[in-house]
Amino acid sequence: MPEISLQHKIALGLIPRIGDINARKLVSHFGNVEGVFYEPYRNLIKIPGIGSEIAKYISDKSYLAAADKEAEYVTKNNIRTYFYLDNDYPFRLRQCDDSPVVFFFTGNCDLNSAKLLSVVGTRNSTPRGREICEKIIGGLALNHPELIIVSGLAYGIDIAAHKAAIANKLQTIGVLAHGLRTIYPAVHFSVAKTMKNNGGLLTDFLSDALPERNNFLKRNRIIAGLSDATLVVESGEKGGALVTADIANSYNRDVFAVPGRPEDQWSAGCNTLIRHNKAALAGSAQDIEYFLNWIPEKSKPPVQRSLFSELDETEQRIFELLNKEGELSIDTICRSLEMPVYKLSSLLLQMEFKGLVKCYPGNLYKVC
Repeated sequence: MPEISLQHKIALGLIPRIGDINARKLVSHFGNVEGVFYEPYRNLIKIPGIGSEIAKYISDKSYLAAADKEAEYVTKNNIRTYFYLDNDYPFRLRQCDDSPVVFFFTGNCDLNSAKLLSVVGTRNSTPRGREICEKIIGGLALNHPELIIVSGLAYGIDIAAHKAAIANKLQTIGVLAHGLRTIYPAVHFSVAKTMKNNGGLLTDFLSDALPERNNFLKRNRIIAGLSDATLVVESGEKGGALVTADIANSYNRDVFAVPGRPEDQWSAGCNTLIRHNKAALAGSAQDIEYFLNWIPEKSKPPVQRSLFSELDETEQRIFELLNKEGELSIDTICRSLEMPVYKLSSLLLQMEFKGLVKCYPGNLYKVC
């Protein structure tokens, strides 16, 4: 097949009222992309599913100028354009009928990597939800350093997932509901900047597109389709996370949900997914490994004293105290080491990620 111009690739995704599915049908009908734009109106209206109104949009060449402008922008800014006929178009997305005909990506990771996991949830996340999100991603990172975490860069669980991935040296992809000239919410700009060098940002909207409400629902199909599975950490009875889970199920992808207390409103959606067999219960990294058959490497040997070279002085004190006492609550550790809770919680979480300590019910900690 001859090389398709970048302008025509982008323009195909801009034709109003067409959509990704019909765009593919048009290319298949004409045998090439360029033919879509230069076919006479009288022939277009004869194509099943097109009709006079859509044929007018196709015959109107004004949006070719917008595509040319976008092509200039992405080329100038080294933004990768993925077209559905390209050989390196993500194979997982290729399996989805409504995946984007064209999308844009800036970053340094392989979208066809061996393991991708989408993590979604409510914007109104609780401390428990964020902690579970961090623990699951941290646990997966120990055995699967090649794993890429996908989410939507939104408030709550999304940003917690991205931050946990970065903290555990995993690559992470943010799927945006707007163009690449914008970061929404703006408060996540610094995280997004880090992600460009540790994963990337992906969107199927033009660079100057703003974060409109309908865009968020549309981008959910990419979050669901780009990964092997989707994990819902927290969700109310309604919300974008449940939409993403439904889309993932329609793609025959695995869906996981973190259960919660029956009276917890931010676990209602997760509990419903599990109750109706739309998601497997996932309370740990091991649950996800089991269902996806991600066999971890051989168990690591017990922590040896040599690991102290990798710990700072405060972490060594925590480890030695737990090693001596066997099991302690976070309050007891705070009193023993005269350390504020906020600082200790952060250190214990990092030590969990390193496989040095483990948290048990009641906020009790033990050496692994």
